[in-house]
Amino acid sequence: MISARMNTLANLRGRIDRLEAHGDTHALDRMALGHAAADATLQGGLATGALHEVFAEGRQSGAATGFIAGLAGRVTVRRPLVWVRQDFSEVESGALSMNGVAELGLDPRRLVTVRAPDADNALRTAADALACDAVGAVVLEVWGEARQLDLVASRKLTLTAQASGVTCLVLRVAAEPQPSTAETRWIVRAAHSPPGAALMPAAAWTAWGAPMFDTQLVRNRHGALGQWIMEWKCDECLFSEPAAYPQPVAATPAHRPHQAAAFMADGFEYRERRAG
Repeated sequence: MISARMNTLANLRGRIDRLEAHGDTHALDRMALGHAAADATLQGGLATGALHEVFAEGRQSGAATGFIAGLAGRVTVRRPLVWVRQDFSEVESGALSMNGVAELGLDPRRLVTVRAPDADNALRTAADALACDAVGAVVLEVWGEARQLDLVASRKLTLTAQASGVTCLVLRVAAEPQPSTAETRWIVRAAHSPPGAALMPAAAWTAWGAPMFDTQLVRNRHGALGQWIMEWKCDECLFSEPAAYPQPVAATPAHRPHQAAAFMADGFEYRERRAG
Protein backbone atom coordinates (compact mmCIF):
# COMPACT_ATOMS: atom_id res chain seq x y z
CA MET A 1 0.00 0.00 0.00
CA ILE A 2 2.78 2.39 0.98
CA SER A 3 4.88 1.44 -2.05
CA ALA A 4 1.93 2.08 -4.37
CA ARG A 5 1.45 5.54 -2.89
CA MET A 6 5.17 6.25 -3.22
CA ASN A 7 5.09 5.20 -6.88
CA THR A 8 2.09 7.43 -7.51
CA LEU A 9 3.83 10.34 -5.79
CA ALA A 10 7.01 9.74 -7.81
CA ASN A 11 5.04 9.65 -11.08
CA LEU A 12 3.24 12.85 -10.16
CA ARG A 13 6.52 14.59 -9.34
CA GLY A 14 7.99 13.40 -12.61
CA ARG A 15 5.06 14.79 -14.57
CA ILE A 16 5.36 18.13 -12.77
CA ASP A 17 9.10 18.29 -13.46
CA ARG A 18 8.52 17.58 -17.16
CA LEU A 19 5.69 20.09 -17.24
CA GLU A 20 7.83 22.83 -15.71
CA ALA A 21 10.88 22.08 -17.84
CA HIS A 22 11.72 24.81 -20.34
CA GLY A 23 11.92 22.34 -23.21
CA ASP A 24 8.19 21.63 -23.05
CA THR A 25 7.44 24.89 -24.86
CA HIS A 26 7.79 23.25 -28.28
CA ALA A 27 5.49 20.34 -27.32
CA LEU A 28 2.52 22.63 -26.72
CA ASP A 29 -0.09 23.11 -29.41
CA ARG A 30 -0.92 26.75 -29.97
CA MET A 31 -3.88 28.67 -31.32
CA ALA A 32 -3.15 32.01 -32.98
CA LEU A 33 -5.08 34.90 -31.45
CA GLY A 34 -4.90 37.01 -34.61
CA HIS A 35 -2.94 39.90 -33.06
CA ALA A 36 0.46 39.72 -34.78
CA ALA A 37 2.58 41.16 -31.97
CA ALA A 38 0.90 39.08 -29.25
CA ASP A 39 1.16 35.89 -31.31
CA ALA A 40 4.85 36.54 -31.94
CA THR A 41 5.50 37.01 -28.22
CA LEU A 42 3.55 33.82 -27.47
CA GLN A 43 5.61 31.94 -30.08
CA GLY A 44 2.65 31.24 -32.34
CA GLY A 45 -0.36 31.85 -30.16
CA LEU A 46 -2.06 30.78 -26.96
CA ALA A 47 -1.02 27.33 -25.73
CA THR A 48 -3.92 24.88 -25.72
CA GLY A 49 -4.29 22.14 -23.14
CA ALA A 50 -2.75 24.49 -20.58
CA LEU A 51 -3.73 26.86 -17.76
CA HIS A 52 -4.04 30.60 -18.36
CA GLU A 53 -5.03 33.34 -15.91
CA VAL A 54 -6.83 36.62 -16.60
CA PHE A 55 -7.04 39.25 -13.87
CA ALA A 56 -9.39 42.22 -13.96
CA GLU A 57 -7.72 45.46 -12.98
CA GLY A 58 -9.82 47.38 -10.44
CA ARG A 59 -13.47 47.49 -11.49
CA GLN A 60 -12.76 46.08 -14.94
CA SER A 61 -14.61 42.79 -14.56
CA GLY A 62 -16.65 43.44 -17.71
CA ALA A 63 -13.54 43.98 -19.81
CA ALA A 64 -11.83 40.90 -18.35
CA THR A 65 -14.94 38.80 -18.99
CA GLY A 66 -15.08 39.93 -22.61
CA PHE A 67 -11.38 39.22 -23.10
CA ILE A 68 -11.52 35.73 -21.62
CA ALA A 69 -14.61 35.00 -23.71
CA GLY A 70 -12.53 35.92 -26.76
CA LEU A 71 -9.73 33.58 -25.68
CA ALA A 72 -12.28 30.81 -25.16
CA GLY A 73 -13.77 31.48 -28.57
CA ARG A 74 -10.35 31.01 -30.18
CA VAL A 75 -9.55 27.68 -28.52
CA THR A 76 -12.92 25.90 -28.38
CA VAL A 77 -13.02 25.15 -32.15
CA ARG A 78 -16.74 24.34 -32.27
CA ARG A 79 -16.64 22.29 -29.11
CA PRO A 80 -18.60 23.07 -25.93
CA LEU A 81 -17.39 25.76 -23.57
CA VAL A 82 -17.99 25.12 -19.87
CA TRP A 83 -18.13 28.29 -17.77
CA VAL A 84 -17.99 27.66 -14.01
CA ARG A 85 -18.96 30.70 -11.92
CA GLN A 86 -18.94 31.23 -8.21
CA ASP A 87 -22.34 32.42 -6.99
CA PHE A 88 -20.81 35.59 -5.59
CA SER A 89 -19.60 36.51 -9.09
CA GLU A 90 -23.18 36.61 -10.28
CA VAL A 91 -24.21 38.70 -7.29
CA GLU A 92 -21.48 41.25 -7.98
CA SER A 93 -21.34 41.26 -11.81
CA GLY A 94 -24.70 39.89 -12.89
CA ALA A 95 -25.51 36.85 -14.99
CA LEU A 96 -23.81 36.12 -18.29
CA SER A 97 -25.86 37.53 -21.15
CA MET A 98 -26.53 35.10 -23.96
CA ASN A 99 -27.21 38.07 -26.27
CA GLY A 100 -23.81 39.44 -25.33
CA VAL A 101 -22.18 36.08 -25.98
CA ALA A 102 -23.78 35.96 -29.41
CA GLU A 103 -22.74 39.53 -30.22
CA LEU A 104 -19.15 38.58 -29.43
CA GLY A 105 -19.38 35.92 -32.12
CA LEU A 106 -19.69 32.88 -29.83
CA ASP A 107 -22.46 30.32 -30.17
CA PRO A 108 -24.61 30.40 -26.99
CA ARG A 109 -25.83 26.88 -27.77
CA ARG A 110 -22.33 25.58 -27.10
CA LEU A 111 -22.01 27.38 -23.78
CA VAL A 112 -22.66 25.39 -20.60
CA THR A 113 -22.82 27.56 -17.47
CA VAL A 114 -22.41 26.06 -14.00
CA ARG A 115 -23.04 27.98 -10.77
CA ALA A 116 -21.04 26.88 -7.74
CA PRO A 117 -21.90 27.99 -4.19
CA ASP A 118 -18.25 28.63 -3.23
CA ALA A 119 -14.66 28.46 -4.45
CA ASP A 120 -14.18 24.85 -3.32
CA ASN A 121 -17.11 23.60 -5.39
CA ALA A 122 -16.12 25.78 -8.34
CA LEU A 123 -12.62 24.31 -8.31
CA ARG A 124 -13.86 20.72 -8.15
CA THR A 125 -16.40 21.31 -10.92
CA ALA A 126 -13.80 22.90 -13.17
CA ALA A 127 -11.41 19.98 -12.60
CA ASP A 128 -14.14 17.48 -13.51
CA ALA A 129 -15.00 19.41 -16.68
CA LEU A 130 -11.32 19.64 -17.66
CA ALA A 131 -11.03 15.86 -17.53
CA CYS A 132 -13.60 15.52 -20.35
CA ASP A 133 -11.77 15.67 -23.68
CA ALA A 134 -15.01 16.45 -25.54
CA VAL A 135 -14.92 19.96 -24.07
CA GLY A 136 -13.14 22.74 -25.92
CA ALA A 137 -12.30 24.94 -22.92
CA VAL A 138 -13.24 25.51 -19.31
CA VAL A 139 -13.55 28.97 -17.78
CA LEU A 140 -13.22 29.04 -14.00
CA GLU A 141 -14.45 32.37 -12.61
CA VAL A 142 -13.71 33.05 -8.96
CA TRP A 143 -14.31 36.27 -7.08
CA GLY A 144 -11.92 37.63 -4.45
CA GLU A 145 -8.80 36.28 -2.78
CA ALA A 146 -9.69 32.59 -2.83
CA ARG A 147 -7.11 30.72 -0.75
CA GLN A 148 -8.22 27.49 -2.42
CA LEU A 149 -6.63 28.57 -5.70
CA ASP A 150 -3.08 28.04 -4.48
CA LEU A 151 -0.03 26.57 -6.19
CA VAL A 152 -1.14 23.00 -5.51
CA ALA A 153 -4.59 23.60 -7.03
CA SER A 154 -3.11 25.25 -10.12
CA ARG A 155 -0.77 22.29 -10.60
CA LYS A 156 -3.70 19.88 -10.49
CA LEU A 157 -5.60 21.97 -13.05
CA THR A 158 -2.52 22.18 -15.27
CA LEU A 159 -1.90 18.43 -15.18
CA THR A 160 -5.58 17.69 -15.90
CA ALA A 161 -5.61 20.15 -18.81
CA GLN A 162 -2.43 18.65 -20.21
CA ALA A 163 -3.80 15.10 -19.97
CA SER A 164 -7.13 15.89 -21.68
CA GLY A 165 -5.95 18.62 -24.07
CA VAL A 166 -8.67 20.95 -22.77
CA THR A 167 -7.67 24.56 -22.15
CA CYS A 168 -8.32 26.00 -18.69
CA LEU A 169 -8.95 29.75 -18.45
CA VAL A 170 -9.12 31.16 -14.93
CA LEU A 171 -10.86 34.52 -14.51
CA ARG A 172 -9.95 36.34 -11.30
CA VAL A 173 -11.85 39.42 -10.18
CA ALA A 174 -10.97 41.51 -7.10
CA ALA A 175 -7.88 39.39 -6.55
CA GLU A 176 -4.10 39.76 -6.65
CA PRO A 177 -1.86 37.34 -8.61
CA GLN A 178 -0.28 34.53 -6.60
CA PRO A 179 2.31 31.86 -7.53
CA SER A 180 0.85 29.33 -9.94
CA THR A 181 1.73 27.02 -12.82
CA ALA A 182 -0.18 29.13 -15.35
CA GLU A 183 1.30 29.23 -18.82
CA THR A 184 0.32 32.90 -19.16
CA ARG A 185 -1.11 35.58 -16.91
CA TRP A 186 -2.92 38.65 -18.24
CA ILE A 187 -4.10 41.86 -16.62
CA VAL A 188 -6.97 43.39 -18.58
CA ARG A 189 -8.69 46.75 -18.61
CA ALA A 190 -11.03 48.42 -21.07
CA ALA A 191 -9.55 50.51 -23.89
CA HIS A 192 -11.16 53.35 -25.82
CA SER A 193 -13.44 52.05 -28.55
CA PRO A 194 -14.17 54.49 -31.40
CA PRO A 195 -17.77 54.44 -32.70
CA GLY A 196 -18.46 51.89 -35.38
CA ALA A 197 -19.72 52.66 -38.85
CA ALA A 198 -23.41 53.59 -39.03
CA LEU A 199 -25.85 53.51 -41.89
CA MET A 200 -26.56 57.24 -41.62
CA PRO A 201 -23.76 59.74 -41.00
CA ALA A 202 -25.94 61.70 -38.59
CA ALA A 203 -26.32 58.60 -36.40
CA ALA A 204 -22.64 57.64 -36.39
CA TRP A 205 -22.22 58.60 -32.76
CA THR A 206 -24.87 56.06 -31.73
CA ALA A 207 -23.14 53.04 -33.34
CA TRP A 208 -21.43 50.52 -31.09
CA GLY A 209 -17.68 50.29 -31.51
CA ALA A 210 -15.69 47.07 -31.60
CA PRO A 211 -14.66 45.62 -28.21
CA MET A 212 -11.22 46.99 -27.34
CA PHE A 213 -8.94 45.70 -24.59
CA ASP A 214 -5.83 47.10 -22.97
CA THR A 215 -3.99 43.85 -22.23
CA GLN A 216 -0.79 43.33 -20.29
CA LEU A 217 0.98 39.97 -20.43
CA VAL A 218 2.72 39.81 -17.05
CA ARG A 219 3.64 36.11 -17.09
CA ASN A 220 4.81 34.01 -20.00
CA ARG A 221 6.56 30.83 -18.94
CA HIS A 222 8.36 30.39 -22.23
CA GLY A 223 8.86 33.86 -23.66
CA ALA A 224 8.83 37.62 -23.31
CA LEU A 225 6.17 39.87 -21.82
CA GLY A 226 4.27 42.69 -23.49
CA GLN A 227 1.35 45.09 -23.50
CA TRP A 228 -1.01 45.69 -26.41
CA ILE A 229 -4.31 47.28 -27.36
CA MET A 230 -6.27 44.38 -28.82
CA GLU A 231 -9.47 44.70 -30.85
CA TRP A 232 -11.90 41.80 -30.89
CA LYS A 233 -13.45 41.22 -34.31
CA CYS A 234 -16.82 39.65 -33.58
CA ASP A 235 -17.53 38.47 -37.14
CA GLU A 236 -14.13 36.81 -37.63
CA CYS A 237 -13.92 35.69 -33.98
CA LEU A 238 -10.31 36.78 -33.55
CA PHE A 239 -8.18 39.56 -32.10
CA SER A 240 -6.32 42.13 -34.19
CA GLU A 241 -4.43 45.39 -34.01
CA PRO A 242 -6.78 48.42 -33.78
CA ALA A 243 -7.45 50.06 -37.11
CA ALA A 244 -5.70 53.40 -37.57
CA TYR A 245 -8.85 54.87 -39.14
CA PRO A 246 -11.91 52.98 -37.84
CA GLN A 247 -14.28 55.21 -39.82
CA PRO A 248 -14.36 55.43 -43.64
CA VAL A 249 -12.58 58.55 -44.87
CA ALA A 250 -14.04 60.36 -47.88
CA ALA A 251 -11.65 60.89 -50.76
CA THR A 252 -10.57 64.46 -51.52
CA PRO A 253 -12.30 65.77 -54.68
CA ALA A 254 -9.97 66.10 -57.63
CA HIS A 255 -10.64 69.86 -57.92
CA ARG A 256 -10.22 70.58 -54.20
CA PRO A 257 -6.44 71.23 -54.05
CA HIS A 258 -6.64 73.81 -56.86
CA GLN A 259 -9.55 75.66 -55.21
CA ALA A 260 -7.91 75.52 -51.80
CA ALA A 261 -4.67 76.91 -53.21
CA ALA A 262 -6.57 79.69 -54.97
CA PHE A 263 -8.46 80.56 -51.77
CA MET A 264 -5.24 80.68 -49.78
CA ALA A 265 -3.63 82.88 -52.44
CA ASP A 266 -6.63 85.25 -52.45
CA GLY A 267 -6.58 85.39 -48.67
CA PHE A 268 -2.87 86.12 -48.61
CA GLU A 269 -3.32 88.87 -51.20
CA TYR A 270 -6.20 90.34 -49.14
CA ARG A 271 -4.10 90.36 -45.96
CA GLU A 272 -1.32 92.03 -47.90
CA ARG A 273 -3.66 94.79 -49.05
CA ARG A 274 -4.98 95.29 -45.51
CA ALA A 275 -1.46 95.47 -44.14
CA GLY A 276 -0.50 97.99 -46.81
